[in-house]
Amino acid sequence: MPSVPEKALHIAFMGTADFAVPLLRALAAGPDQIAGVFAPPDMPAGRGRRLRAPAVKVAAQELGLALHQPPRVSEEEGLDQLRRLAPDLLVVAAFGEILTEEALSVARLGAVNVHASLLPRYRGAAPIQRALMAGESVTGVTLQWMALEMDAGDIILQQQFEIGEEEDFGSLHDRLAALGAATGVEGVALIRRGAAPHLPQDESLATYAPPIGREDLVIDWGKSARELALLIRALSPFPGARTTRGGKILKILSARDGKKTAAQGGMPGEISELTSNGFRVTSGEGSLLVRRVHPAGRNVMSAADYLRGYRLEEGERLGC
Repeated sequence: MPSVPEKALHIAFMGTADFAVPLLRALAAGPDQIAGVFAPPDMPAGRGRRLRAPAVKVAAQELGLALHQPPRVSEEEGLDQLRRLAPDLLVVAAFGEILTEEALSVARLGAVNVHASLLPRYRGAAPIQRALMAGESVTGVTLQWMALEMDAGDIILQQQFEIGEEEDFGSLHDRLAALGAATGVEGVALIRRGAAPHLPQDESLATYAPPIGREDLVIDWGKSARELALLIRALSPFPGARTTRGGKILKILSARDGKKTAAQGGMPGEISELTSNGFRVTSGEGSLLVRRVHPAGRNVMSAADYLRGYRLEEGERLGC
């Protein structure tokens, strides 16, 4: 007996940031129909405060998809636009808005979200950065049914991989975005076939990944070299962990924790050694070999180039 073809789904997609773009492109290339894409309004950005379009808007326009940018999807304008689409399924990734029960209930099959962690760990806005800060060796993505509580819905699929020893936010973000796209496509196919599971999360294992605040960006040289190396990886290449030198911000984008300096009697933040590869800074425990920096008002450069262009001396202290 011939098999019955699966009926293509009518999908409403919601996303903002670069993380969501590979998933949008993958779904648009698949058998289902993207009925509409929701992205937040353009926002002022940069020194000139010019309006900047979110990454998902740019991708939707390139793909020729219907685009909606209400102030909030869960308010009347956004809900009206969503209802008119009459979607079978909502697919959400890196959107940033907490959807109300009314918005989540519009689609007949419900709403799913791709999250950049192995839930229930690292629920919240900054799972990639917080996992790196914590020194995790494994991470992954989760496709979950959305619930009113943030990132607490039942799990459909999870995929994982190991984090590279010196991998930073930029490279890990891109790998997770690609994995999120593949996982999302696989999960939507399960939903299309009526075979998607509902696997409850273990609440006793839940941890949270709050947004990155200004206080998270500042290097505290009193912390251990390992903690600082993890912080630098988690914030590189953007927004960049930072210290000060001569009253100006110096972002440190790459550093390796290394030899102990307690016996040398150096103060935290003190330049203890200048090398051909960069410069070594004393921390509360151990030291950091700084390898790439971003001086204020200049381009990113190697620490070796920074030494050649700026006068840096052993015994000088950063962050003072």
